[in-house]
Amino acid sequence: QVELVESGGGLVQAGGSLRLSCAASGRTFTYYAMGWFRQAPGKEREFVATIRRTNGNTNYADSVKGRVTILRDNAKNTVYLQMSSLKPEDTAVYYCAATRWDTLVVPTTAWDYWGQGTQVTVSS
Repeated sequence: QVELVESGGGLVQAGGSLRLSCAASGRTFTYYAMGWFRQAPGKEREFVATIRRTNGNTNYADSVKGRVTILRDNAKNTVYLQMSSLKPEDTAVYYCAATRWDTLVVPTTAWDYWGQGTQVTVSS
């Protein structure tokens, strides 16, 4: 069992930056690739970014590419999502997730553990 706890969300003006954190506890952090997803009101949950467990390679959704960086600190059992140049359409609840799959593209059903989410609101 892995517990994931997100933090760092909040209200920010368009063009601003935020860094989300996801602290993992339970089983060995390095066993898992980590990802970030988001869900806006009235919309389905969508993929944001993934970082592999073995080589640290990353993958990003086209909608955030160039504005978002996913990082992991295995010593702290934490994955981060550094976001900049935020837009109102980035407003959503952001979730981190963990999977034993070690690929950059992971089926939604293959994510084993999810956090409770953290709200990000970008004002125009």
